[in-house]
Amino acid sequence: MITAAKRVSQVLTHMSIAYVLAYTVTGSAVFSGLAVIAEPIINVLLLPFHEAAWAKRRSMVREAKARILAVAGEKISQTCLHAGVAFAVMFVATGSWAIGGVAAVLEPICNVLILPLHDRLWEHLEHAQAPAGRLHGA
Repeated sequence: MITAAKRVSQVLTHMSIAYVLAYTVTGSAVFSGLAVIAEPIINVLLLPFHEAAWAKRRSMVREAKARILAVAGEKISQTCLHAGVAFAVMFVATGSWAIGGVAAVLEPICNVLILPLHDRLWEHLEHAQAPAGRLHGA
């Protein structure tokens, strides 16, 4: 149940970020609505594949320095994924390279900064909901 609530919350967070940025850039509720529908859903669908690929990559790394580089590579890759989706959605919606470019720069920055806070909040909620025996390995 908590996993479903976390996914819904993640989608709503993406939607909020997409709407605010799209409306700020375009001033149009129509284009912003398109961004709210398309962009976050595409990202939420693609991210599990991205995370799985990077988890496999991290599992093959043995050295501490290489693990740090793998995490950095994952974050850069995640940012590029967000940028590509944001650009594509806004370019298709407006036909403007400039608006697509602005969305491609701002949207992933907001997501990379805000979504880890979202995930930490959910980790805290999941930990608070866990039975005491599960927390201590019983």
